[in-house]
Formats: sequence, C-alpha cells, structure tokens
Amino acid sequence: MNRDRFPITQIAATVDALLGVPCHGGAAAPLSPVLSQAARSLTGPCDRLFLYNPDAIAQWIYAGHRPLFAPLEVRADLGLGMLSVYPPVTPACFASMYSGLPPAGHGIQAYVKPVLTVDTIFDDLPLAGRRAAIVSTEGDSISLIFQGRDVDYYILPTVERCNRQAMALIREDRHDLIVLYNGNYDHWMHRGGPETPWALRALRDNINTYCALHDAIRERWGARNAVLAFAPDHGCHRQYGFLGQHGIDDPSDMHIWHFWKFFPARQTQP
Repeated sequence: MNRDRFPITQIAATVDALLGVPCHGGAAAPLSPVLSQAARSLTGPCDRLFLYNPDAIAQWIYAGHRPLFAPLEVRADLGLGMLSVYPPVTPACFASMYSGLPPAGHGIQAYVKPVLTVDTIFDDLPLAGRRAAIVSTEGDSISLIFQGRDVDYYILPTVERCNRQAMALIREDRHDLIVLYNGNYDHWMHRGGPETPWALRALRDNINTYCALHDAIRERWGARNAVLAFAPDHGCHRQYGFLGQHGIDDPSDMHIWHFWKFFPARQTQP
C-alpha cells in the first residue's frame, strides 16, 4: 500500500463512524482525517451523509484539469489521496468501498456483478435503525451488488433521472444516508478516451452535480450536521494511445482523489 494515500476499504467504517453505527467485523479502520475534520467542523453528531460516486475519475485527470475542479474545490473542506483495489474495476471497487473488505474478502475479483453475501454499510445502518437510499442507473454495479438489503432503491434508466431523484431525496429529508452513482464519465471515457471533449463534458457534468448537491444540502439540511463526499471508485488510462480503459495495477487506475465537505447545523432562533 502507498503510505501517502488511504485505501478505499476505509470508507465503510468511516460511514458507520460518522453516523454512530456499529461496523460489521473485518472492515478496514475508518479514515482518521475525515473523523477528525468532522469533530472540528460539526456542532454535534452527524445526522445526514451523502456519498456521491462518479465513476472512473482518476487523480491524473484531476491534476491535469484543475480549472474544471475549481467550483468543487471551493465547496470542499478536505481532499484525500485514495488507493483503489485490484482489480480496479467498478463492481470490485464499490464492493470494497462499502464492505470495507479487499476483493479476496468479499469475493468480487473480476468484472462480475453478483449480489454480495458479506456485510456492508447497507446491512449495518438498518440494524441500527438508520435509513439508507441507493440511487443508480439500471444495470450498473451499485444497482445490483447491494440488492436484498433493507434500504430504499431508486434504480432509474438515466443519469439525469438519478440526479433529479437524489435532489428530491435531499428535499424530502427522510434518509440518514444517500448514495448516488453516476457512470457518464466512465461511459464516454471508454468510447473515446479519458480526455476527449465528450469525456470532459461528462466530467464537467459530474462536478456540476456535486456543486448542485452541495448547495441543496446547505439549503435543505441547514438544521442538521451533514457530510457530503465526492468519492470515485478507480481511475483510468489510455489504451492503444487513445481509447479509455481501466483494470491494471498502475497509478493511472489505482490513484484517485476524494473530497469531503462538512456542514455544521445552523442554530435556529428561539
């Protein structure tokens, strides 16, 4: 493991710790920088957590296109260099992110999408009486591998409908945890390359989505201590010089960057 970055297996216990939920056995330890920042920034325990999962945004893409990320950076309190799991393919990565286990531990070690039989945050939260929602496009990993849990599933045909649903859930304020997946950058990266105009347009859309989520949370959840994360699963690389791909043990695919924002509850006037 690279000592200057954190494995994505630490996300699961971080989610549980932020929400005050006991974590299942075997998961990697929580991210201490996130918990420390939460303790400094929030006025009490975390009430609401929103995890935004755009697919395949590599750290080298972030480093090479920093101006695109400027609106996101001003809406974040903490950035962390993260290490994906091998193989860096979507179902293995999200299984690791939300179970806290390496691929050998949860069983997804290739691009396959079985329903996980190990415990995840989507098992931990219902046991603790906390309500969770998964919002994803049909057929994608998050919509399939976490099925069978006592959570609310919003599985929709397009990214646009998923994003509208996520905004509606913020307004309704019924869930302790919301997970939103967007695969549009990954889609265009595979079909033309990581830095084609189409891929960068999708990247800009992902950044704009994060910003819209941020602004909605600040407005709608103002009376709550809330946390928002921008958390890709893996990176990507050029194949044959121009096409986009991922799945190799290389920094291009394994190194990603996560952002965290902490919203302290605003005091209401008596």
